[in-house]
Formats: sequence, C-alpha cells, structure tokens
Amino acid sequence: MSIRLAGAGMLAMLSLSACATRGALRRGLEEERSARVTADNAQQADLAAQRAELAALRTDFSALRTEFGAKITEVTEGIKFAFPVHFGYDDSSVRTTDVAALERFAGVVTRYYPGAKLTVEGFADPAGSPRYNLALSQRRADAVRDFIAARGVDGSLVNTIGYGESRLVTRGAERDMAGAELNRRVVFVIETPANAGARTVAVSEQ
Repeated sequence: MSIRLAGAGMLAMLSLSACATRGALRRGLEEERSARVTADNAQQADLAAQRAELAALRTDFSALRTEFGAKITEVTEGIKFAFPVHFGYDDSSVRTTDVAALERFAGVVTRYYPGAKLTVEGFADPAGSPRYNLALSQRRADAVRDFIAARGVDGSLVNTIGYGESRLVTRGAERDMAGAELNRRVVFVIETPANAGARTVAVSEQ
C-alpha cells in the first residue's frame, strides 16, 4: 500500500513538474514574442520618423531652390549650396536682401545637419590687387559665418576661406559691369557625416 502511495505521489510530482515546465516554457515564448513585437514596432516607428524627416528635408531643399534660387549639388566633401548671396563692390557686409535666404539656410543646417562641419567660401571680382581681393573675400566669408552663427549654427564647426578673384562666374566682370555681382559671392559646403546617406539622396532626387 505504501509503495502504491509513494508511486502515486511521485507521478503527481512528475505531473506537476511537467506542468510547471510547460508553463515556464509558454511564459518564455510569450515574453519572447512580446519583446519581438515591441522591437518591430520600435523599428517601424524609427523608419517612419526617418521617412518624415527625409520628406521634410526634400521640402526645405525645394523651397531653397524655388524661393531663393539656391543650387544644391552633391560633391566629394558633402553637399554644396550655391546661393544668390552677393556683396556690394568693395564691401563685406551681409545685405538686407540676403537675410531671408541665409536665415533659411541656417535653419536647414541646425535641423538636419547638427554636428556637421561647414565651410563658407568667399569670392571677389577682379577689381583691385589679387592680395587685396583675397583678404576681401575672407572678410565676406567671415561675415556670413558670424551671421549664421547668430542664427543657431555652431560657429566652432564653421570654417571660412577666401578665394579672392579665382573661380570667376563672369570672367573679367568687375565693379559695376554686368555680371560682376555674381563674382562677389559666398558658397557653402556641408561635410555630411558617413551616416547621412538618406539626406544626400534628397539632393539627387530633386
């Protein structure tokens, strides 16, 4: 009798153990499934956020082109922005007419390219000596850097360089000659980080 009771007790214990094992396994599977669903949802949300940001970037690039006549191209260093931001003869002051374009550009940089290095290239028309024009173009680049830094761009990440009368848009045009203003300009180059491939796509798709 005691042997039968002992056997029955052992069977009961084994049955309970099996039930506990099955229950633990079921809970483990449910937890794994729940974690997988949570991860999938997070990934989908991240992808949706990236798509939304890319769509917003395309919209802003389009506005820079249509509203301000910007030419945006992909270059080896990153993305190049050629704006119709020009200067008066022998002047390095940011013109009132260029404020809106520069403010919009500063907004794009701070929103989509935080932490990216930016180079401002300054140019001059050929009036005056090459040495003087080199210094004048540097002052123009510095003035634009100071302007966008005051609008939120990290000035420590902005490099400026003056190219003087090199790379003329209108060859030989100076002072009040037709096309001379096109030579007195700045150009921006954003050195995009390696993980900014999608943002570069926004340039080529426009």
